[in-house]
Amino acid sequence: MTDPTTGAMRAALTGAEIVQSVPGLDTLARIEVEEIANVGSKDVTPAIWLALSRRANALLAEVDVAGVIVTHGTDTLEETAYFLDLTVTSDKPVIVVGAQRAPIYPDTDGPRNLLNSVRVAVSPEAVGMGTMVVMNGRIHAAREVTKTQTLEAETFQTLEFGALGVADFGAVRFYRAPLRRQTLPIPIEAVMPRVEIVPMYAGADGRVIEMLLERGELDGLVVAGLGLAHVPEAAMDAVRAVRAAGIPVVLSTRVFTGRIVPMYSNNVQLLEMGAVEADNLSPWKARVLLIAALAHGTPTDPASLTEVFSR
Repeated sequence: MTDPTTGAMRAALTGAEIVQSVPGLDTLARIEVEEIANVGSKDVTPAIWLALSRRANALLAEVDVAGVIVTHGTDTLEETAYFLDLTVTSDKPVIVVGAQRAPIYPDTDGPRNLLNSVRVAVSPEAVGMGTMVVMNGRIHAAREVTKTQTLEAETFQTLEFGALGVADFGAVRFYRAPLRRQTLPIPIEAVMPRVEIVPMYAGADGRVIEMLLERGELDGLVVAGLGLAHVPEAAMDAVRAVRAAGIPVVLSTRVFTGRIVPMYSNNVQLLEMGAVEADNLSPWKARVLLIAALAHGTPTDPASLTEVFSR
C-alpha cells in the first residue's frame, strides 16, 4: 500500500486480503488464514520467529493440515525461513514466500509466488524437505537461499548449489534434497538469546565488541570475518575477552560463498580461544543457528557448538 502523505510504500495487506487477491487458490487447497504479525520484514524479531514456529508446529500436528505457508517481506525472509527449518519438528512442508513487486505494480510477482507456494505445500514430494522459500518459480532450501538483488524479481538464489526444484506452469518438480538439516526444538520456557553480528573490515579494531561486552546483554557473538573468517590483530583481544566471559563466538565470513577452513595462523588462534566455525553459513544464518541452538539448550562449550555447526 502507498502512504497517501509521503507516497512511500508500506506493509498493510492482511493475510486474508492477500489470499483473496489470488484467483485459483481455492482450487488447489482449502486455505485457512491466521495472522501472527503484520509488520514490515525489517521489524521482524526473534520473538516473532518463535511465535511462528510454535504455531506452525501446532498446526502441522493436525491430521488434515498438509503444510504451512508464511507470507513475509523479503528483507529478512531468509532468516525467518532458516529459523523455522531449524525449529519445526514436522516432516510436512513449511513455505516462506514474498514478493519483490508491490501489488500496485502491473508486474507484481506476489500472486504467482503464492500460487506456486500452495502447489509446493500440497505436493507429496515436498514432505521431508523442511522449510523452503518459493520465489520466481524456484524452490530453495531455507539453509542455503539468500537475497542477492535489491530490486529484481529473481533475487532469491542458492548461490553454490542451486535450487531444489521448480514450481512453474502448474507443476512442481524436485531435482535434489537438502542434506544439511537438523531440528532444534525450542522448550516452552525458553527465552530468546541476544546474539549480535560484528563485521570486520580494513582498520577494524575491537571497540564495537568491547562495547557490546560492557553492556552485559550479550549471549553470543557472530564475527563476519575477512576471507576465511580472519580477524584483524587489533580486534583479537576483544574476541578473546568475549570468550573469557564464557560467551560463544562463531566465525563466519563476509564472502558470499565458500566454507571456513582453518588454513592460517589467525584462524588457529581463534579456534584455540574457543571460537566455532560457521561452515558455509552467512553471518546472518550463523546468527539464526546460534540463537536456535542456545534457545534449544545446547551447551555453550566449543565442542558442543562445533557439533551443531558441523551438521
